Amino acid sequence: MIYLKTDEEIELLREANLVVARTLGEVAKWVLPGETTRKLDEVAEEYIRSQGCVPGFKGLYGFPATLCVSVNETVVHGFPGSYVLREGDIVSVDCGAVTKSGFNGDSAYTFMVGEVSEEVKRLLRTTKESLYEGIKAAVPGNRIGDISNAVQTYCEKRGYGVVRELTGHGVGKKLHEDPEVPNYGRRGTGPLIKNGMCIAIEPMINMGSKNVVMEEGGWNVRTRDRKPAAHFEHSVAIHNGKADILSSFDYIQEVLGERFI
Repeated sequence: MIYLKTDEEIELLREANLVVARTLGEVAKWVLPGETTRKLDEVAEEYIRSQGCVPGFKGLYGFPATLCVSVNETVVHGFPGSYVLREGDIVSVDCGAVTKSGFNGDSAYTFMVGEVSEEVKRLLRTTKESLYEGIKAAVPGNRIGDISNAVQTYCEKRGYGVVRELTGHGVGKKLHEDPEVPNYGRRGTGPLIKNGMCIAIEPMINMGSKNVVMEEGGWNVRTRDRKPAAHFEHSVAIHNGKADILSSFDYIQEVLGERFI
C-alpha cells in the first residue's frame, strides 16, 4: 500500500534527509587515499548520533553497519571494513538516518578517491544526471514507469548498463515502503504519481553490462563483468504539484569544491 504524506509529515521527512545530507558532507572529508571504509562508517555513525538520531541501516534486515560503502565494481550494499581506499577508486556511500519523529532519511553519492579516469568521471556524471532526469518525471499525473523510463533512456543512450535487480522505493516511517521505483521501464506504466507520495529515486548504473552478481552472504552486489558502477540517490516528495527534493548534495559540494561531480 502506498502511504501519501501530509505537509507536516513531508517536513519531518525533510528533517531526516537533511541529517543524512550533513552526514554525507562529514563523510566527504574522509574519502581520501589511505583511509579505510570502516573509518567512513565510524564518522557517519558518530555524526548521526550527535544529531539525536539513529543510523537507519544498522541492524535493518541484519545489516551490520551505518553506511553501505561500495567500492568500484560493487554496486550497492558493500560492508565497511578494512579495505584501504586507493587513488583512482570510486566509492558509493549510501546513508540512512531516523529522527526522533520516526521518519527516515535516505540518500547516496558516489565519490572519487583522488584522481580517476575520464571514462569513470563520465559514468559518475551520467548516473547523477539520470537521477535528475528521473526527478523531472516525478510529477502528479505521471506514473512510476515515467521515472523509470527517464533514467533508463538517459543512461542506455550513453552506452551504460542499468541494473534490474535493485530499485528505488517509497520512504517514510519505514525505510522501504511502496511503491518500488525501478530504473528501467515503460512510460505510462506503474502506480499513478500523486501529491503526498514520497520516494527514493536511486539510479544504479554500470559502465559495462547491466548484469550483476550477488556475492556470498547475500549483501554485496557487484557487476558481473567487474567494471565500475555508480549510485546516486535523492529522497523526493511529490508536493504542491512538483517534485520536492528532500535530501541534498550541497554539504558534499561545500567539502569537495571543484571535485564535486
